Amino acid sequence: MSEQSWLPVAFVLFAAFIGAATDVWKFRVYNVLTLPLVATGLLYHGIFGGAEGLSTSFLGMLFGFGVLIVPYLLGLMGAGDVKLLAGVGAWLGYPMTLVVFTVTALVTGVYAAILIVIRGKISESWATIKVIFYRFLLMGKHFGKEDLVEPLSVGADRRLRVIPFGAMIPLGISGALVWFRCFT
Repeated sequence: MSEQSWLPVAFVLFAAFIGAATDVWKFRVYNVLTLPLVATGLLYHGIFGGAEGLSTSFLGMLFGFGVLIVPYLLGLMGAGDVKLLAGVGAWLGYPMTLVVFTVTALVTGVYAAILIVIRGKISESWATIKVIFYRFLLMGKHFGKEDLVEPLSVGADRRLRVIPFGAMIPLGISGALVWFRCFT
């Protein structure tokens, strides 16, 4: 990572921590954070990186949006998570956003496994996983969105039932930084 590239990383990490805080607190990542994050990322790279910087930024935004839009359309996550990763992509570009998503998905999977063990409802969790799998299989035939996240995000035990994906993104960014520092 070059000396000039610390600003996008610092900016997006700061924004991701704000998104994580609101996601943990309210189970929401607000547009007032995500939409300016996308716009400023594209603008920054367009100004300081020219056509190549804008292209990489745009591809990162498209990847961040595209990789999470199907789970959102299936009712598995909120739109704020999708827009937050799109904003991260706009600031970090495609290659780094791919690693951010991969690390975030792995961390989220570990967190989900821990929640399943804590709840002690393995059969109920397995049934939910099968529903998610069938929704992906039937996507082309029946794409009717029935929000799975919204009903789960209310109630006293909501923290044991819903995974705030946006809260995992700062961990994904940190993991991506380690990956790029050590392996590239």
